[in-house]
Amino acid sequence: MVKNYGLNEIADVAKEVISNSKHKILLFFGEMGVGKTTLIKEIVKQLGVNDNVNSPTFSLVNEYLSENGEAVYHFDFYRINDENEAMDMGIEEYFYSNNWCLVEWPNKIENLLPLESVNVTITINSNQQRTITLKNNE
Repeated sequence: MVKNYGLNEIADVAKEVISNSKHKILLFFGEMGVGKTTLIKEIVKQLGVNDNVNSPTFSLVNEYLSENGEAVYHFDFYRINDENEAMDMGIEEYFYSNNWCLVEWPNKIENLLPLESVNVTITINSNQQRTITLKNNE
């Protein structure tokens, strides 16, 4: 899936990402400020979470519960120094929990990523239009 969108279409884009994802582990790629966290906030909302969603830049992971009691995990690995930090927090348990895992800066833990995941790449052009590319990994 490749789609161009503006911020006013973010709810529709989030629904499309969810419906077109074969796996619950979404890996978000894109430059700083491209809108990864903004899209993740909307995805979390579409998954039925009513909490205030913030980027877990310092805590590494935020856990949210949806209306039906399912956990949704939001990771931000921007500030880690090496993959051991992710191992120490038990990243494998999260990845194999069968819950939604939304990962910002997955390149920081590339050796720990499960094969069955979805790459969500966001780019932005000079008109502030975003392009999202979704690739299901097997």
